[in-house]
Amino acid sequence: MVEITPVPAATVTLIRDSDDGVEVLMLQRNFQSGFMPGIYVFPGGALDEADYSLEACTRCIGLDDTTASGILKVERGGLAYWIAAIRESFEEAGILLACDTRGNMVALSESAAIERFRAYRDALNAGEREFSGLLAAEKLRLAADRLVYFSHWITPLGAPRRYDTRFFVACAPEAQDALHDNLETIGHRWVRPGAALAAHARGEFNLRTPTLRTLELFAQFAAADELIAAMRARIDVPTVLPRIAKDGRRLLPGDPGYEEAATAEGRGEWQK
Repeated sequence: MVEITPVPAATVTLIRDSDDGVEVLMLQRNFQSGFMPGIYVFPGGALDEADYSLEACTRCIGLDDTTASGILKVERGGLAYWIAAIRESFEEAGILLACDTRGNMVALSESAAIERFRAYRDALNAGEREFSGLLAAEKLRLAADRLVYFSHWITPLGAPRRYDTRFFVACAPEAQDALHDNLETIGHRWVRPGAALAAHARGEFNLRTPTLRTLELFAQFAAADELIAAMRARIDVPTVLPRIAKDGRRLLPGDPGYEEAATAEGRGEWQK
């Protein structure tokens, strides 16, 4: 079996303050999907070729490709991950992290704006419009400086689909409401990380390991600004590559059996 090369991807955890503490936005994937049906996820997906374009890069606030690539420790193209995370947030959740010509986060609270951007979003999801075209038409710039990189996961060897995913966190704009796309996702909810973890433990909230670990991390914080500050203070973000044990368990670095699973991969035993 040929090893599958991971596809570059980005995801963004949108957070907000509530009377009960920090909440995160979670989307439920369509049960008819061939990939992770019914799973609760954060907005995100694979990078598009257009995410690397000069036009998209020049519309980013407070970040250029050299700086972004340095943060991700890649030679070039790092800014595309920030762009993809913002694009996917809009396509999947209807939340657009972009600013107008006055530097204010775009507001989608009036009916005319809501309908106009809903049409943009439908056209994007149908492949009838480019994201950069939307930004040009509305004279918007991407709020790349508000996304904080905090985690890096690569899908294990042997998985049918593999992704090399960079995780970001950002505060959701106050004048925008989330709305799932009814295509890839069939529902959305704002939930406290601890409540999501408790529901997962009861078997009511299906989560993948990277999402589970993110919620465990975020559950430590009482306020959104505290969480953002802590993630921004992270100097070194390690790459996490889970491995699949012979019994099918997903093992993380440091787990018993992780190194043995690596040896098995090297011998091709994970292909059986």
